Amino acid sequence: MLEIKERIERLRVAMKKAEVDAYIIPSSDPHQGEYVAERWQSRQWISGFTGSAGTVVVTQKHLGLWTDSRYYLQAPEELQASDGSLHKMDGSRESWFVNWLIDQLPKGATLACDGRLFTEAGIRKMEEKLKEADLFLQTEVDLIDQVWEDRPALSTSPIEDFPVKYAGESREQKLMRVQQKLREEKADGLWLSGLDDIAWTLNLRGSDVPLNPLFYSYLLITSDQHYLYIDEHKVPKEVADDIAAAKVHIRPYADAFSDLSRHSKSMRLWIDPNTASRAIFDALRSENFLEKSGPVRGMKAIKNETEVTNIRHAMVKDGVALVRTFRWLEDQLKQRPVKETELADKLAHFRSQQSHYRGESFDAIVGYRGNGAIVHYHASPEKQSLIRNEGVLLVDSGGQYLDGTTDITRTFALGEVSEEVKKNYTRVLKGHIALAQAVFPEGTRGVQLDVLARQFLWQEGLDYGHGTGHGVGFFLNVHEPPQGFVPQLTERGTTPLRAGMFSSNEPGYYEAGEYGIRIENLILAVQQGGNPNSKDFLCFEDLTLYPISKTLIDIHMLTDGEKRWLNSYHERVFQAISPQLSEAERDWLNPQCAPIL
Repeated sequence: MLEIKERIERLRVAMKKAEVDAYIIPSSDPHQGEYVAERWQSRQWISGFTGSAGTVVVTQKHLGLWTDSRYYLQAPEELQASDGSLHKMDGSRESWFVNWLIDQLPKGATLACDGRLFTEAGIRKMEEKLKEADLFLQTEVDLIDQVWEDRPALSTSPIEDFPVKYAGESREQKLMRVQQKLREEKADGLWLSGLDDIAWTLNLRGSDVPLNPLFYSYLLITSDQHYLYIDEHKVPKEVADDIAAAKVHIRPYADAFSDLSRHSKSMRLWIDPNTASRAIFDALRSENFLEKSGPVRGMKAIKNETEVTNIRHAMVKDGVALVRTFRWLEDQLKQRPVKETELADKLAHFRSQQSHYRGESFDAIVGYRGNGAIVHYHASPEKQSLIRNEGVLLVDSGGQYLDGTTDITRTFALGEVSEEVKKNYTRVLKGHIALAQAVFPEGTRGVQLDVLARQFLWQEGLDYGHGTGHGVGFFLNVHEPPQGFVPQLTERGTTPLRAGMFSSNEPGYYEAGEYGIRIENLILAVQQGGNPNSKDFLCFEDLTLYPISKTLIDIHMLTDGEKRWLNSYHERVFQAISPQLSEAERDWLNPQCAPIL
């Protein structure tokens, strides 16, 4: 196996041969996913950086990584293997690496990338800036494939049907809803490349992607017939028969682009430039297409009654698993230190004992002391801390169940902590409660509510560098567009909030090298009741069921209303999960859910 510096040198040789001055490598796969199969982990392979977001640019003299503030502590350490440099992305995320390339490269220089790995909208923004600087971008160049000799193959695991008793709606019903949108937009077909959109629409799940139950495919939906592009050997006969009844035909994954070219000559296709790749747009053979955000993302974001009922069941199970995990940790710390990876394994173990468990929804973030300040920290056997009965521990984890996806963060004091830590924890808690208690008109944007969670930190000149919340899928991606809470005017910040949207509420605060604080629950947007004048207003219902640590709270900083919220939440937690616990486990949980005065 080649060392990282050898990989970079081979890439530079290939760049010279192709007459390319700079090569751009993103984190995505051809379906623009956040979590990608090993085959598509090109950015990690060339740089050593393991974070979920970031873009690498390689020139003959420089390797640079552009990423956001979640990785400002992690990235420099991991880039040592490549001698790469971290370039911190600004809040707008629009200039990224392009301005650097314009400053560094001479006029007439050639840049290249694999157009399958960038959205059409993203490529257009790059081309517009590069053209002004007299730089040329080639988008049909896969140099990584030339130099990655032992590049992994894609999974051959079969897909499976996802029953209506969990989904709440049949694939036929979902396809009919999409077809209605096609009629409204006077389009003949909708092209989908987002793996979660396809899985949701067809009520299918797979295991091609780590941590998310997805499978590599494309989908074309038309007014009468539909075409699923997937390796045929991955489709069991009973699944093929079931989807055939919904007029879904199996076509080879490798034929997707040639078929797209053919269909685009006779159909007006609906394609979203914000999710479809440049390669998809290159395959079009007609200018008669509808370029607009697709309908599936919005449909998927609003959970139906069956999904919500199932999510409630999953939350009870997750709460039980967490009780058993943290009770185990408390017992162990009385006897010995515990490795961060050992605690992550225990979380997965106790979840696996629950019904319908399919795996973790992301790699658990178990950050002890300073590791907790690394927002997306991931402990490894080679590099981790020993958890002891002192300091602060941050644990962010989630599970994938057939009846729902979970994501929860809790911060614990394992010994005496300073007044500064308590005050900052309480400021984060106050922000968490403020967002949880929000009442707002339907259609309000997340960017309008994000300030509720930050206000108490802002009052002290403090902040955190990540969003306050993201959408969450239903046995799908734990990070699901389009809605959420962020301070920027991005899609997540500007998507109107609707009843049924399922999101996270996770403000935090981080002191580099010292500690991290984050409190995260999953919340459901629901109609506000009890007021005849508020029929068009929404509020949030907390679905996560595990106590919020009280030992870190500066009680004097909480208002009476905040205390009532916390006491009410803990009462619900105990009532929901205590029937599933042993007597000893209930005795352990009871004081954690006891009211504060």
